[in-house]
Amino acid sequence: MNEIPPVSNKRPLLVVFVTVLLDLIGFGIIIPIQPFLAEQFGASAAVVTLLGASYSFMQFLFAPFWGRLSDRFGRRPIILMSVAVSCVGYVLFGFASNLAMLFFARMLAGFGNANIGTAQAVVADCTTIEGRSRGMGMIGASFGLGFIIGPLLGGLFVQHSLATPAFVAAGLAAINFLMACFWLPETNKQRGVLKEKIPLRRSLPELWRLPNLSVLLSIVFLVVWGFAMVEQSLALFVQHVFAPQAGALDVSGASMKHAARLTSYVLLVVGITAVIVQGGLIRHLVRRLGERHLILAGCAVLIAAFLCFPLVESVPHFSLMLGCGALLALGFGVVNPCLQGLISRGIDGDRQGLALGASQSLSSLGRVLGPAMAGQIFEVHPTAPFLWATGLVVICLILAPSIRERATAPAS
Repeated sequence: MNEIPPVSNKRPLLVVFVTVLLDLIGFGIIIPIQPFLAEQFGASAAVVTLLGASYSFMQFLFAPFWGRLSDRFGRRPIILMSVAVSCVGYVLFGFASNLAMLFFARMLAGFGNANIGTAQAVVADCTTIEGRSRGMGMIGASFGLGFIIGPLLGGLFVQHSLATPAFVAAGLAAINFLMACFWLPETNKQRGVLKEKIPLRRSLPELWRLPNLSVLLSIVFLVVWGFAMVEQSLALFVQHVFAPQAGALDVSGASMKHAARLTSYVLLVVGITAVIVQGGLIRHLVRRLGERHLILAGCAVLIAAFLCFPLVESVPHFSLMLGCGALLALGFGVVNPCLQGLISRGIDGDRQGLALGASQSLSSLGRVLGPAMAGQIFEVHPTAPFLWATGLVVICLILAPSIRERATAPAS
């Protein structure tokens, strides 16, 4: 085992919080403009959402890869390498002149941003078992802040051009790299211990055979699948209801920019709600109710949010749309950190990166299937993605009562 000097828990937690925050600001900047950049090159709704799926497909493939490497070689070098790759992806996205280049750039950024499992492993390295869900809530709060600041920057810079926000995201990734380079210490004191152990192709099925983990990972997959389907349909739905002229005939791009700006407002509400829930409220809720009850309650709120979106088509008030976004963030903000906390408590320390990387990989698979299906279902009817997402989370409500809340990590 490679020995590393002890580090203060607060410092790496703060740095990884800012690292994930800058990652998510870049992601939040791109979401409002991505559909309309693709439409400029003649993409249909199905192709628009496939662009989002391509990003998540790379995360699905490489989240366990980054997590496994962080178990072997340390968290710090993996975060540095992945952030540098995402920076290049954003630059290429801004310079894209056709659909093929847009897809390549998003796939490259997805490869780099498949590092959330590694960031969660830093949290697991630096927190006690009892404080694990609160630590994962901190990562969730950075997601929320990213969805506040990112869409705000996207809405601001999109007025210059649809491509400008991508270059802003690249600049933030460069700052992210420099910050992690100077201030992120190594937190994995067990790095290198897996070199002679079970290979990745065998260890992933072993994780799935652990009863509690199999249920938790299934819920992660289904919740994110439904959430991603709604997330990737959001801009198209806003365009359909509030800016229907923002299509191929919008030669000046004014209506597209208007739809992107309205989408950024919804994402802003999502982000503010997520920060309130995951940045402070979740720790009190976990202490009072426990993770299993919160997962059940969060799934119920998600179902309510999904069913509220179709009402917006009948009652097209933008304030109602903002309320749907708040409910969406509340439900997901309660469910996700509880799932990640229970997953990290159910595995031994030398496979934290692997387990959380597997969770991130399944999340990314949900983010592949959701967008890939959302565009085609949206073309059938604009409210269909929200109804499909409802069905997925209903399955989670059926699975959640079997969760064992106080699972302990098995011995190595």
